[in-house]
Formats: sequence, C-alpha cells, structure tokens
Amino acid sequence: MQENRKIRLGISIGDLNGIGCEVILKTFEDSRMLDFCTPVIFASNKTVSFQKNELGIAIKYHGIHDASKTIDDKINVVNVWKEIPQVEFGKETQEAGKYALRSLRAAVKSLKEDAIDVLVTAPINKTNIQSEDFKFPGHTDYLTQELEGESLMFMVTDTLKVGLLTDHVAVKDAPATINPILVRTKVRTIEKSLQMDFGIRRPKIALLGINPHSGDNGVIGKEDDEVLKPVIKEMSDAGHLVFGPYSADSFFGSDSYKNFDAVLAAYHDQGLIPFKTLSFGKGVNYTAGLSKVRTSPDHGTAYEIAGKGKADHSSFKEAVFTALHIFRNRLEFKELNENPLQKQKVRR
Repeated sequence: MQENRKIRLGISIGDLNGIGCEVILKTFEDSRMLDFCTPVIFASNKTVSFQKNELGIAIKYHGIHDASKTIDDKINVVNVWKEIPQVEFGKETQEAGKYALRSLRAAVKSLKEDAIDVLVTAPINKTNIQSEDFKFPGHTDYLTQELEGESLMFMVTDTLKVGLLTDHVAVKDAPATINPILVRTKVRTIEKSLQMDFGIRRPKIALLGINPHSGDNGVIGKEDDEVLKPVIKEMSDAGHLVFGPYSADSFFGSDSYKNFDAVLAAYHDQGLIPFKTLSFGKGVNYTAGLSKVRTSPDHGTAYEIAGKGKADHSSFKEAVFTALHIFRNRLEFKELNENPLQKQKVRR
C-alpha cells in the first residue's frame, strides 16, 4: 500500500433485492466517512443510481471501470456490468443472485491484486447465489478457496469475540466434523488473529462443550472427553492459554465470557445465538486467518424491509471500521515483527 493514499475499502453489493445497497449508501451518506477510507463499490453507476433514487438517499459517487483507477475523497463505483438488472425488493430471484456473485467475484479479484486493501461484503442470499461458479454455503468458504490461510468465522465486537469450530454445517454433522486436528487449527487461528488483528499479546481462549453440560463425564455424549479435553490439556501444557470445555447453556448468561479474550463455540447456533442476542446491530462477521481482511454486518438480506428505507446501517458501519482497524493493526504487527531487535533498540 502506498503511504500517501487512504485505505481502499472494497464493497461487494450483495443481493440487489435486499438491504445491502441501502446500508452501504446510508453509511457513506455521511461525508465524514471519507476521512477514514476510500470506498470502492463493485456494482454499476446505474444500479447505484436506481437504489439511491428509490430510497431517497442523497449521495454523490464517481464511476470507474477498474478499481486501480480509484480516486481518494470520493465514493467510487466500479462498473462491473453495463446492463440494468431488474430489482424486485423483497424477492428471492435468480437474477439478484447472479449479480451478487458478479460483484463478489470482481471485488475478490481486486483484493487479490491489491487494487483494494480490505473487503466488506453486503449480505447475500445463500440459495439464489448458487451456480456452477459458486457452490458454497456462504462467503467464508468461498474466500477460503480464493485467499491464502486457514479461515475462521469470527463474530466480533469490542467486548465479545466468538469463533466457530464448525460454521455452516448441519447440526447433525457437527460432532463428527470436530476432531483433534480441527480443534488445534482453530485455536491457533483464533490465537494468531487476536495477536495480529486485535493487538492482544497473550490471548485467553475459552472452548464451549459439544454436548449439554460438556457431556457430564460421558453421560451425555463422549465427544467432550475424547476430543476436546485432551487437546485443551495438550495445548495448555504447551503454553497456550486455552481453557474448557465449558457448559454452553450458562456460559454467556453468567458473564463468564468476560473473563476471556475470545470464545470458541462448537457449532453455528451455539455461538451465534448468544452473540447476536448480546450484540445485534453492533456485531461484525470477520473472516479471520486469511491473507486479506474481510468483514460483513451481522445480519442478512432482510427482505421483509427491503426497499422501504427502514434498514439500520449500524452493523455495516461497524464492519467498515472493524476492517480498517484490523488492517492498521496488521501493518503495525508486521512492522514490529520484521526486525524486533531493531525495534527494541529504538525504544531504548
């Protein structure tokens, strides 16, 4: 990244029939946002114009044909397509899915080419985006294929961070998916993310049990005794601050999560139900462990309010600031670790 320019924040448009474009436009309707970054929206001039007119959002933008032509202090719109897609607010259509994918692919390509520095994705519909080019249960799995690293679905706020051992996996399949290798990998990924992305030197991590009451010593399932406990002991003995497994039903209600820097849940709803209950509207979905920074809001397409101007853009705005914060932290972490002896000498 050139030192004399702002962070370029790429944005994929999401499902055109949902609230994605609305929360994007509402976020950057505040011109002060341009003090923090340069937004690059992957869609088209006509699509953005239609949305802003329908929603009554006063905003100016600059159309470009390639992200490399981005101009600071302006809202840039990369013209990924020339035609005018049919927008049917609140409806799940194949056309909306097709354009959501075109936007995402163009944004990820620009991210890989360093034309943008970070990526914030507006919500997609996981059904209508499916195609020959996209056979994934969500953004995370697609980004894992496209970018380097070990991905981790990490839901974050300033005070609560929840990662998942298994994310978009059916509940019936989750226990069989969890094995010692997976647990070790996810713990290391979340630990590295806390250090590199959030500036926590010695992260303290809690693991939630797979079964009710963490299996009650084998009475309610053996996975906790046979998989989680041995790995936790092994990693703890090796110096990692990892603890558990904790009974998931009381962990959040008792405020036990406040004693840790992050929580690693066994499966999707075990982690996301308490996270969204405690943080809805303020939470951010961050794909940790990859070579590039990607965040998204903690909500979906919200078809029921699409096109009505009622969408709350708080979570999308948080996703923007989180992406920028992590990107800066990574630059600082890299600088401090490139030559730690020299840095230590300078501090003296």
